[in-house]
Formats: sequence, C-alpha cells, structure tokens
Amino acid sequence: MRKNNFILSAILSAAIFCLPSFLLAQAKPSSPELSSSAKVGSTEVSMKWGAPSVKGRAIWGELVPFDKIWRTGANNATSFTASKDVKIDGKALAAGTYSVFTIPGKTEWTLIFNKKAEQWGAYDYKDSDDALRVTVTPKMVADVTEQLTFTVNKNGKVSFQWEKLTFDFTVSSAK
Repeated sequence: MRKNNFILSAILSAAIFCLPSFLLAQAKPSSPELSSSAKVGSTEVSMKWGAPSVKGRAIWGELVPFDKIWRTGANNATSFTASKDVKIDGKALAAGTYSVFTIPGKTEWTLIFNKKAEQWGAYDYKDSDDALRVTVTPKMVADVTEQLTFTVNKNGKVSFQWEKLTFDFTVSSAK
C-alpha cells in the first residue's frame, strides 16, 4: 500500500509540475507571426510580421509615435522577400530578404527596406543599412482592422491595415 501511495504521489507531483508548462505552450501568442505571399509575374513576393492587436488602445501618435522609426509590427522586424530584382513604387530593389521599417507621419510615411534582414524590433536599426526608402500616403478608413495585416496580391499590390489606417505600395518587375 505504501509503495502504491508513493507511485500515486509521484504521478500527481509530475502532473502538477508539468500542467502549467503545457497550458502555457497551448496559449496563443499575443502578437502571432503571420505571412502573406503571391507570385507577381515570375517573382515570388512575401511579407512576414508579428501581428499585434489594437485591444482598445490609441495607436497612431501614442503606441506608435509619429516621426520615429517603427518595426512595423511586433517582435522581430517585419520582413519582405523578393525572389528576383523588383521595383517598389518604381524604385529598384535587388532580390533578397529585407527588414521593413516605417517612419509614420501624420500625412505621409517613409517605408524602409533595410539590408539587415534579421532584427528584433528596431533596437539595432541603422539607416546606413537601408537599401531603399519610399514615401507612402496613409488613409484613414471607417472600419477597424483589429490585428495588423499585410496582404500581397498577384498584381503586385501590397496593403498594410491596422486600426483605421491603411497604405499600399506596388511591387513590379525590375525589367
């Protein structure tokens, strides 16, 4: 009987010890990693980002300050990959993977493709590593997009949506 109590006690202790780890492993991350991709002509184009949610917060000018570098998502810097040389809004960008940053402004944003593809946040961002900068014009819309989203379509349009703000840029063949 004593041996059985010891075994039962050991099993219960192991279950109690492991249960919190199991439950944590099952929890969804607050800013999950998402991606969107499409074949634009003969070029594979993809975006990957950490997708924060609005959660009732004031975003523009508060959580995301104006006129400061932003990783344009959560956790790791957002990334953009093109399998061949492309043009972004008519400006050349070599094939490869880039981190994507923005400098949000009240009326226009600077969209940045940085050569250092793997970065956590914007802590190690250096403008000397920028491969390309383009200006995009944000628009405010009526409907709220709760979770930050990028959409890449086969026509080369890449759309950003979060909260009530959206902007687009166009990817086209470099030829």
